[in-house]
Amino acid sequence: MLNRRDAMRGLALTLGVASAGLAGPVAAAMPPLTWTPKALTSDQARLVDVVAELIVPATDTPGARQAGVPQFIDRTLAVWCDQKQGDLLRSGLARMDADARAAHGVPFIALGPQQQADQLAAYDKEAKAAWGQPHFFKSLKELVTIGYFTSEPGATLALRYDPVPGAYRGCIPLSEIGRAWAT
Repeated sequence: MLNRRDAMRGLALTLGVASAGLAGPVAAAMPPLTWTPKALTSDQARLVDVVAELIVPATDTPGARQAGVPQFIDRTLAVWCDQKQGDLLRSGLARMDADARAAHGVPFIALGPQQQADQLAAYDKEAKAAWGQPHFFKSLKELVTIGYFTSEPGATLALRYDPVPGAYRGCIPLSEIGRAWAT
């Protein structure tokens, strides 16, 4: 839980970094987006990109970034989510950055991998404790999971793909299948 003293310390650190001119190099070091967000700002889209990759990292299968999960989340917010759901997620993204700035003086995407993982673990614990109540991190994890496992790499490389009912073959000899099926 963030208290007033920690918030003020983070604000002072953030203002100090900004006035010293250190915020520019952090922003310049962030990779540019290769797509144009529709429902998110470019900063929010970068944050979603980093968080999605932390939730589903690239291993021997493609990660969330390669599967297009950030674009899926942006498209979902633009087309499918209602205003309340979109506001919950956007305010959560703003909170993630504010918490990172308060604790470390830099935006979430500029944190080290362990700091990012620790912050996400804290949100996950918070979301589990808020059972039955809407929480931005629960929504974000659901969108990342759905986006990943409905993508082509997620459905064909991470999961076993079985095209059911399969290809239609009209006239085949009974000797090829043995006997008829009863279901």
